[in-house]
Amino acid sequence: MIFSKDYVGYLARQTVKHLVAQKMIQSEKPAILNERVSAAMVDELSLEDRINDEVRVILEAIQEDMRRGGVSYPEMFKKVKQKLVNQYKAVL
Repeated sequence: MIFSKDYVGYLARQTVKHLVAQKMIQSEKPAILNERVSAAMVDELSLEDRINDEVRVILEAIQEDMRRGGVSYPEMFKKVKQKLVNQYKAVL
């Protein structure tokens, strides 16, 4: 993830504060709302990391075939990652 969890927590608090100030949402328990928004943001921001980890596992499983075929790791990484991004309908 490109941001620290502390910074994501700060962004979540600021987002909730702004939404409450604009009367777009109401909350009796803003601390719980902050936690939920922060968790959702962390989950969304770490999606690319999870996809990259999955690509590495896939490529590790087929590395012998890649070596025999002369396929470069970076090229195959990009192709497999793009396929997973499309499969998960992710926006990176």
